[in-house]
Amino acid sequence: MDKLVEMLEIGDALNVQVRKLSLGQRMKAELVAALIHSPKILFLDEPTIGLDVVMQQSMRQFLKEYNKDNDGSIILTSHYMDDVKELCKRVIIIDQGSILYDGLLADVIAKFSKHKIIEVITPSGTTTHKVLRGKVAEQAAALLKNPSVVDINIKEVEIEDVIRSVFSASKRV
Repeated sequence: MDKLVEMLEIGDALNVQVRKLSLGQRMKAELVAALIHSPKILFLDEPTIGLDVVMQQSMRQFLKEYNKDNDGSIILTSHYMDDVKELCKRVIIIDQGSILYDGLLADVIAKFSKHKIIEVITPSGTTTHKVLRGKVAEQAAALLKNPSVVDINIKEVEIEDVIRSVFSASKRV
């Protein structure tokens, strides 16, 4: 318990009535209670909901360190893609009880997005182009021939946009 209290920095809250704790302190105390017996599987449902951005990052950092240092699994359900991006290697996307995807987080975008984004930087500003994956090199080369182009950035579509399109598509079926 001492190690968990130290890692979560809640020593000053141990003797405070629960109703007087902040939401972040309560969540940390509940996490200590859940981890005190070193479970092999930890189930977390929206572990950062309602927390400010500093506390969210603190909670994510703790979970990463705890998972690295302990032999076990963490099963996380979250609508916050920042939680998923920072904490998960493998994801399962479930919609209305059906598994839409089960695999590596890194592969979700490639599987569900047919496009990449090319940002073109010129002295007058930045424009973005949505380009089919198979045409990125060709399109980037063509854009670079324009003498006013200072730089280009080739980016993946944001995971939030991919997930949104996956769920939108599943509603149309």
